[in-house]
Amino acid sequence: MKVSTLHVFAGLTAFLLFAGAGLRLTAQSAASNGPEKVIFDTDIGDDIDDAFALELALSSSKVQVLGVTTAWGDTDLRARLSARLLASTGHANVPVYAGPKTEAHNTFTQARYAERWPEPKQGWGDAIEFTLDAIRKNPGQITLISIAPFSNVGALIERDATTFRKLKRIVIMGGSIHRGYGDLGLLPDHGPDPEYNVMMDIPASKKLFASGVPLYVMPLDSTQLKLDEVLRSTLFSQDTPATDQLALLYFQWSASTQNPTPTLFDAMAVAYTLNPDLCPTQPMHVDVDDRGYTRVTPGEPNANVCLDSNSDKFFHFYFDTVLHPDAPASPVAADGEHVTTVPARPAGSHN
Repeated sequence: MKVSTLHVFAGLTAFLLFAGAGLRLTAQSAASNGPEKVIFDTDIGDDIDDAFALELALSSSKVQVLGVTTAWGDTDLRARLSARLLASTGHANVPVYAGPKTEAHNTFTQARYAERWPEPKQGWGDAIEFTLDAIRKNPGQITLISIAPFSNVGALIERDATTFRKLKRIVIMGGSIHRGYGDLGLLPDHGPDPEYNVMMDIPASKKLFASGVPLYVMPLDSTQLKLDEVLRSTLFSQDTPATDQLALLYFQWSASTQNPTPTLFDAMAVAYTLNPDLCPTQPMHVDVDDRGYTRVTPGEPNANVCLDSNSDKFFHFYFDTVLHPDAPASPVAADGEHVTTVPARPAGSHN
C-alpha cells in the first residue's frame, strides 16, 4: 500500500499529540499523588489538642507541612513551644513563624515546656508575610489548616486579600451549628454555643466566611472527641518521640486545668485533611453574628460543614497514623546539629 507524505505527517502529528497528552497526564497524576502542601495555623499551648493535631499532620506523608504559624495571645511563646515540639520529634526542618500578638486572658497551660526552648537571636519570622509568600509561590496548591482564633486569617485578608483568595482551601476547627460544648450526641441537642475560635475574633471570623475561599468547617458538632483514660494509657506507653512529647505536654495541661480528659477538637481538622471520609461535609451558607454564633442562613453555600463523626473511627485512624508514621523525620536541628537534648533554659525565664 502506498503511503503519502501527508499521511505520514498526519500520523506523526497524532503520535506527538498523543505522547504530549500522555506526558501531561503523567505529570498531573504525579502532582496529584504528591503530598498536599499545608500551612498549620495554631494557638498551641493553651488547650492540649493543638499539639495532638500537629503530631497527626507531621506523621502523614499525605501532607507536606510548609510551616507552622502561631496565632493569638503570646505568639512568640507559642512559637517556642512549636519549635521545641518539632525538633524533639525529628521535624526541626519545618519552620515556625509568629503572628501578630493580641490581648488574651486565657491560661498558657504549657508555658514551662515552651520556656525550655530559646528565642532565636533574630526573633521569629512574620507569619503573615510567610503565608502570603508561600501562596504566591504555590497559587491554588496550599491548604491552610487553622485551629486557632482567626487573628492571623484576618491579618492575611487585610494585608493582601487577592493573594489570600489563591489558597486551594481552608480547613478549620470552629463554629457550632446544632451542638454546643459538652453535647456528645448522647442526649437531645441543647443548641449551639458561641465557639471559642470564632468568638475570640468575630471580625476576622466574618471575613473568613465571606472570603470566597473553599472553606471546610469542623464545628463542635463533630469534634468533641474524648481521649479517655484507656486511650491515653495506650498512647503514652508506646515510647516514641511523638508520644513522649505529647505526654509531657498533656501532664502540664492536666496539672494546670485539673482536668484529666482532653478533648481533641483540633485534631479533627487535620484528620479531615488526611481522610475526608472521617467527617463527611455538606454545603451550607453560614453567617457569623455579632455574638460569635455561626448561623445557617439562606443563600449560596459558603462552607462545607461536618455535622457528625465517629469517635471510634477517628481514634483508630489517629493511633494508626501517629504510631506508624510514614512521613520522613530526622532528628537534625535547623542548624545541622544533632538533636539529643533540650537546650538549657534561658537565664531569667520563669519556672
